[in-house]
Amino acid sequence: MKVTIIGSGYVGLTTGVALAYIDHQVTLLDIDQQKIERLANGEIPIYEPGLKELLEDAKKNISFISSWDSFDPTTDVVIIAVGTPMRENGDADLSFVEAVAKSIGQRLISEKQPIIVNKSTVPIGSAAYVKSIIEQQCKKRGLQIDINVGSNPEFLREGVALVDTFYPDRIVIGADNKMTANQLQQLYSTILHQEYKPHDSLPKPKDYTESVLHITNTTSAEMIKYAANSFLAMKISFINEFANLAEKVGADIQEVAKGIGLDKRIGSKFLHAGIGWGGSCFPKDVLAISLTAEQYGFEMSMLKSTIEINNRQREWVIKKLQETLQTIRGKTIGILGLSFKPNTDDLRNAPSIDIIHKLIELGATVKVYDQIAMINFKNQYPALPLEYAEQVEDVFEEAHAVALLTEWKEFQKLDFEKTSSKMKRKIMIDGRNAFNSDAFKKAGYTYVGVGR
Repeated sequence: MKVTIIGSGYVGLTTGVALAYIDHQVTLLDIDQQKIERLANGEIPIYEPGLKELLEDAKKNISFISSWDSFDPTTDVVIIAVGTPMRENGDADLSFVEAVAKSIGQRLISEKQPIIVNKSTVPIGSAAYVKSIIEQQCKKRGLQIDINVGSNPEFLREGVALVDTFYPDRIVIGADNKMTANQLQQLYSTILHQEYKPHDSLPKPKDYTESVLHITNTTSAEMIKYAANSFLAMKISFINEFANLAEKVGADIQEVAKGIGLDKRIGSKFLHAGIGWGGSCFPKDVLAISLTAEQYGFEMSMLKSTIEINNRQREWVIKKLQETLQTIRGKTIGILGLSFKPNTDDLRNAPSIDIIHKLIELGATVKVYDQIAMINFKNQYPALPLEYAEQVEDVFEEAHAVALLTEWKEFQKLDFEKTSSKMKRKIMIDGRNAFNSDAFKKAGYTYVGVGR
């Protein structure tokens, strides 16, 4: 199929390269000319494992354009994958989606009506909204054509986005007529039936069976995305609440999580206590759906608590540093990890941002290291008085305490007996419960984990 994707951000680029790899003819349009030029040269503007290699093998099926003048109205499917950033009130900003819908409406022709797909995370009712905008633009040009807009929410986890694309748990298609549903099913048929040769860097997971295709109406599909992210965020906040209680009563939250996760009705995933969630999805989506409920006169109290718990959890690191050091002013604190999760350079809503700001406010000298996200952090927060370590071991130099904020695998390989000799005080604050506490205790550290 001929597929045009609007937006070369995280979702658009990953989806476009994956569809090109399975032999769809993909055109990726983004008005950021510099980004398009980089992509055309094989450069990937984001950090995502495997994406560069996949693009190299799919390049014969994908092209990059930076102008709507090059838009091909005879394409089979147009996927909208532009950003929907959060407004100050928590609602989703649809200005980019609106601009794209207008541009599509200004270029469609009567001889061919492609399926329009919302892949961006958009408020409930957006499929109808996009359709109305396109129809208005067509009417201005004297065109009376049928506009079909579907919803195909993405469920990509940063760091393993390509695995999620090629081996998904489910593919959700929201369509209000059979033609739209059938065409979108055809788009993903190769993935649904695993009728392609897996890329060398993306072998099929041993436990993978098959993907479930779930076809519903557009409104339900839009709500599925918000409900899924809200539930996962709520699950993390839930285990963090119990972690805080575990610390008070002497229980081990990792044993608790394992015990309840063995119940198949609950499952073990997203039951990892720590300093809370961040990223581009959970904070934005939980807040947006809560606001939608308020607009309909309904309060989603569980989601409000989910947000409050998560915000409060970021204070855990500061509290533990105060308990172990008594005073933070004048102390040197090392920070391991800046991105909101490992295997990405994404800093959006990362707990590290709030924690570092608070440490500086309390008078600490802060040294940081992140093998991937450090450049982004420097660029986004140039005024912060931080020491950026050239090597991970440098974080421990003259530090009174070190706090793990992102559980990069690299940190597991450290020789903590060796690094302890560099420190003024041997204190490890494990904000992700990523380390073996016994190893630190043997090395003479005061080890503090979440709910342990």
